[in-house]
Amino acid sequence: MNWRFLQSLVRLQNEFATNLCVDTDRKVEIYISLSEAATLRELSYWLQILFAAGVATLGLVLNSPAVIIGAMLISPLMGPILSAGLALAAGDLILGFRAAAKLAISCLVAVSFAVLLVGLLPFKEMTSEIAARTEPNTLDLAVALFSGAIGSIATCKKVEGVVTSIPGVAIAVALMPPLCVVGYGIGLALSLNPAEGLRVAAGGGLLFLTNLVAISFTAMLVFLALRIAAAPVREKIREWRRSDAESEWEMQVLSRLHIPANLRQIGGIHGRFLVILIPLLLILFPLSRSFSQLKQQYQQQRQENTIRRITNDSWQQLFAKLPNGEQRSVLDQSMISELNGKLTLALRVFTSAPYTLAEKNELAHLVAARLNRPLDSVEVQLLEIPTAAGLLTAKAREESAIEAPLTIARSRANFWQSLKRTFQGLRLPPSAQLCDYRLTMSGSGSVQVSIVYVAERDIDADGQALITADIQTRLNDAQANVQLERIPGMFRLEPFRRNQATLTTAMNVQFDEIGQLLQQYPQLRVEISLATEPKEQESLVTERVQAIKDYMDRKWHISSDRISALPPETATSATLIRLLAAP
Repeated sequence: MNWRFLQSLVRLQNEFATNLCVDTDRKVEIYISLSEAATLRELSYWLQILFAAGVATLGLVLNSPAVIIGAMLISPLMGPILSAGLALAAGDLILGFRAAAKLAISCLVAVSFAVLLVGLLPFKEMTSEIAARTEPNTLDLAVALFSGAIGSIATCKKVEGVVTSIPGVAIAVALMPPLCVVGYGIGLALSLNPAEGLRVAAGGGLLFLTNLVAISFTAMLVFLALRIAAAPVREKIREWRRSDAESEWEMQVLSRLHIPANLRQIGGIHGRFLVILIPLLLILFPLSRSFSQLKQQYQQQRQENTIRRITNDSWQQLFAKLPNGEQRSVLDQSMISELNGKLTLALRVFTSAPYTLAEKNELAHLVAARLNRPLDSVEVQLLEIPTAAGLLTAKAREESAIEAPLTIARSRANFWQSLKRTFQGLRLPPSAQLCDYRLTMSGSGSVQVSIVYVAERDIDADGQALITADIQTRLNDAQANVQLERIPGMFRLEPFRRNQATLTTAMNVQFDEIGQLLQQYPQLRVEISLATEPKEQESLVTERVQAIKDYMDRKWHISSDRISALPPETATSATLIRLLAAP
């Protein structure tokens, strides 16, 4: 039985190779080509890595999909990854070491160059293209598996279709952008925000690792199916290596390490499968968690869309028109929130005739019935904007436009936009100013909120508790984790030397601290109060302010319009710097 199975398997392998026009000579060509693709001596390869990393990094920061696609096409990373897959299929230790070394150095070069570029850029804002590559899921793994398979087949098949397949594979897999996201995250961690930067770097690294492992795995399967390491092929490869200087050097190194010839393979077939399957299973766990989170967001958005559609249909059915058929109102906006099982519909309508309490209750009853909810679990809040009857017809035509179908990408965007809207109107104590906020999702799906505020002292415990409760209510999530981070609102500076407008070393240190904050939070601005000693010229104030602006522009690239000075008559007796959050 086993013998017949092996015969059938070999027959299928031969038919697969025949259909791809892959004979023994072609297998030798593929083997040699992928061995040469793993060499470290090719200067053009390293130039391509540098240029692709530069183009991808700039495309990510500029949020330009076209530029990023260009970087995908330039990137030569597919070559050594396919070489690694061939090494696993053939059990070739020499090729495996060569491919692993080239991949490791390539990643180091690309990430380092991306970090350098991010450090040189005056802006480091998170873009949608960067954010899209920080949360990989199982769908990304599936894309990489399919792409690795077609990439291997396209490499082996000697037909005209190869020319068109390879660029498509490069775009689908997108190997270089995740590496540049890692570089962006490290650059962000080194310059502005360590926690956020490391999170971004980890997400980009996971996506690249997913692509690397998946492509190597499927390439291994394709090469095994083609029997690319058959005995005649191995014999010709040994002959080629005797004439290849780099291969000869590698074999000499193995001999000096006292590795016998019979151990110059990556174990048996079962061990090689384990080498690639173990990391594949390890990365599957965080990918599945991310996919579950994405699925939850999508389902939540679909539920909100269903409620919104039912509410709109109910409104159009009962309340949009007068008994004589004329337009009475137009439903302009609907906000949905749910807390402790209580669904609240906040509706904004343009109407020519006010609605009674009975009509509002009737709408709530109808929506509750269509949603199969108890009547007391649905509340309708109506904001009526009086409008002339003649204007409602045009408004109704605008609202009748067909809404685009919901996609995962649009669902994710809508989800994050809804979260950001919750912070509109967030109030802090009078002594504090809201500077920035960040929203992240943990692996379990819980919301992590970081509030950054400007104040001279910390908000007391009672104030922090009230803010936390307010945010949890706005998010409809009692488990949301809220963290408050204070930025000092005032700095007392070292005084200028008498009759001097030059910054001292001590002042530079202080301004470096301020400049770092201004660079990290673009919404911050500076107000300077400069004191002058008796008998000093009034023009010194202008010169000193200009010296501060020049230093902040030169060292931290802070625009001068974010720095202002109090008039001399309102200045204090000390040299003070106040940080203010722009409204």
